[in-house]
Amino acid sequence: MIGFNDALNKVLEHAQDYGNEIVSLDESHGRVLAETILADRDFPPFDRSTKDGIAIRFDSLKSTGQTFESEGVAQAGSPQVILNHNEHCIEVMTGAIVPKNTDTVIMYEHTSKSGDIFTVEKSIKKGQNIHYQGSDINQGKVLLQPGIFITSAEIGVLASVGKTQVLVKKLPRIAVISTGNELVNVEEIPLPFQIRKSNSHSLYALLETEGIAADLHHLVDEPSVIQKALERLIKTYDVLLLSGGVSMGKFDFLPEAFAALGVEKAFHKVLQRPGKPFWFGKHSEYKTLLFSFPGNPVSTFVNYHLYFKAWLNKTLGRVAPQFTVILSDSFTNETDLTLFIGAKIDMKEGRLMAKVLSSSGSGDLVGLSKVDGFVLIPPKETLQKEAKAMFIPTRNLWQ
Repeated sequence: MIGFNDALNKVLEHAQDYGNEIVSLDESHGRVLAETILADRDFPPFDRSTKDGIAIRFDSLKSTGQTFESEGVAQAGSPQVILNHNEHCIEVMTGAIVPKNTDTVIMYEHTSKSGDIFTVEKSIKKGQNIHYQGSDINQGKVLLQPGIFITSAEIGVLASVGKTQVLVKKLPRIAVISTGNELVNVEEIPLPFQIRKSNSHSLYALLETEGIAADLHHLVDEPSVIQKALERLIKTYDVLLLSGGVSMGKFDFLPEAFAALGVEKAFHKVLQRPGKPFWFGKHSEYKTLLFSFPGNPVSTFVNYHLYFKAWLNKTLGRVAPQFTVILSDSFTNETDLTLFIGAKIDMKEGRLMAKVLSSSGSGDLVGLSKVDGFVLIPPKETLQKEAKAMFIPTRNLWQ
């Protein structure tokens, strides 16, 4: 049995590189960028009007009250219009190219109009209301670096440089595997000695938020069936996420099956609660990684966030944010285990405050819906009220 930090380090040592793949622009949302994105032209690509108004040549303006006759209209999305007479003006719309031979835009609100004649009513500065070509970004400048998580903001950048196809980090192929004769499908009515499958659906949903479409499988408690199925799954997938079958029960057959199939154990059992019976290893030939979580819902849920998500972040080159919270109450850990205690988060005066919630144990599935994440309490330590503590979020804290 090893400590939490040692277990986490061993998992992270097995980070993989599954290569890259090209996806469409829309499909790249939520993926990790694997190429450098350069500006394909200046931004903005031309001198752009930032107001609806009239464009003039500034040195033709002598004083407030001067009039300018309009020669035409410059519309956004149209080629550049030319001012033919310096004493005239051209009406210009927001987003349009500033007309040739003009250098200043006066918004309509600072003029009055009679027919095609505009009178300047306010004092004017040369070059006002113009967003100059290249003033944001010059052609060839790096806009996005590899390793960036592609959000809606990055989608806009990619679209602006014409990236219809995007090179992203390839995601692992993952199977989610439930085990146990006591489990029945969600649509079934369980008998008194049965329960509906929940862990596999929770893991599937968690993976879906990472853009991973996992496959669901179930193994009954029969050693020969388990070994045959695992042999096939190990050859097919990059990662297996299992729940159940790794504790000390008479029907916990997974560790023996792993050994028989050539899966090298990195560790089994961690000094933590919940999630102590966690088993982790790698197949020597196929390089498949096996995250075998305990069957209790809270144990599976916690270990997914502690180990698998950390591994996935490192595998994809993502930097995960670290969260520190302030405890609303003191908490004493009298055990030699690292404890992960469910907590509700509240923002008070700019600080993330964590209120520890009571739980009925590692089988408290309903309790998971009430927490925002888990506070880490080190072994044999007392954290006083207002003390800082490491926090592992399990939901978006800002929604």
